[in-house]
Amino acid sequence: MLFHLVKKDLILAKKYLLVMLIFAVVAPIFFYSKLRFSNGSFASFLITVLFMEYILFNMVSMQEDKYGGSALLCTTPYTRNGVIKAKYLYVLVIFIGCFLLYNLATAIGSSIGLARLNIYSVGIALLIISVFFGILIPIQTKFGYEKTKYIFFILIFLTPFILPAIIEWYQSTNFNINFSLSLPQTVKVWMPFVISILIGLISMIISIRIFSKKNL
Repeated sequence: MLFHLVKKDLILAKKYLLVMLIFAVVAPIFFYSKLRFSNGSFASFLITVLFMEYILFNMVSMQEDKYGGSALLCTTPYTRNGVIKAKYLYVLVIFIGCFLLYNLATAIGSSIGLARLNIYSVGIALLIISVFFGILIPIQTKFGYEKTKYIFFILIFLTPFILPAIIEWYQSTNFNINFSLSLPQTVKVWMPFVISILIGLISMIISIRIFSKKNL
């Protein structure tokens, strides 16, 4: 059932899907050419994912808000829980798609230094996406698309300017979240994925509770 809801979201976004798939390959190369520091590959991937996720997620939210999609879905056999869970699964599907296309971009942009990401870097990117959408989805569920679209749009718009500065600051300090964790290296590598799942689950529970009480 969740598969059909995610498929529905992809169909709603199909008008922009081809353009965004091309963007997912071209954007990392473009951003990397502008971000000249040691973690440029990670920053390029993260900025691309944020743009992709936000645009495709908002396309669906806009369509549903315009035509009352959520209210219509609740008149079908789909449960309110399922509608919310599908939103989080949709975000994850886009992330996986971006990661696969990023690997294609690295094959094209290897000559300028764009490199594949290690598991830890992918986990950190997923963690950041989880935090962003873990906040966005409950707020949008509570207040609606129209009341929240500009706040998160401004944040996404500022990302290419703010993120490189944050990463450079991080690299210029000796701060490292790993040094204080007396855990096996394998656990440390996969820790961002675990935290991402926990954030997603907590956010999903909050969104479900909000949506279950909402009058459509």
